[in-house]
Amino acid sequence: MSERPRLTVLSGPSGVGKSTVVAHMRKEHPELWLSVSATTRKPRPGERHGVHYFFVTDEEMDKLIANGELLEWAEFAGNRYGTPRAAVLERLEAGEPVLLEIDLQGARQVRESMPEARLVFLAPPSWEELVRRLTGRGTEPPEVIERRLAAARIELAAEPEFDETLVNTSVEDVARELLALTEVV
Repeated sequence: MSERPRLTVLSGPSGVGKSTVVAHMRKEHPELWLSVSATTRKPRPGERHGVHYFFVTDEEMDKLIANGELLEWAEFAGNRYGTPRAAVLERLEAGEPVLLEIDLQGARQVRESMPEARLVFLAPPSWEELVRRLTGRGTEPPEVIERRLAAARIELAAEPEFDETLVNTSVEDVARELLALTEVV
């Protein structure tokens, strides 16, 4: 009887490439279940409700938080994000590996409520590369980019709190290393 899969939490500074790595992993291993977060943020072009996020109103988010229905939640760049608790626990109970892609605040909350979770920090190859990625998106106004850069400095300093660090020099390499950590392969 093997022990049930652990929850793996992927975190790291904004712009480090978490979404890109996860998308690559899911293409190669669709059986890896990625939790879909709820957010009060408006959809970006191409994002679909229930696929990329559950887009909710402030009132709906208040209710989810008040009812304890989120494993973690955080406010970032003026919007709130959270992980629905029930779906994560159901998958783990069913013996499926679960991956969360969340921010630092969320990772800390998961560590509190599920100490057995494995926390993985995705680090940029360099600060310069992170700045390039954050400013190169072209989807956000300058004041949001400034907030993201300030947050990234704080997030980078939290690396020692994590169980593992992966440096995102190659999406393929990081995806392979992360898959090994999630016990899918």
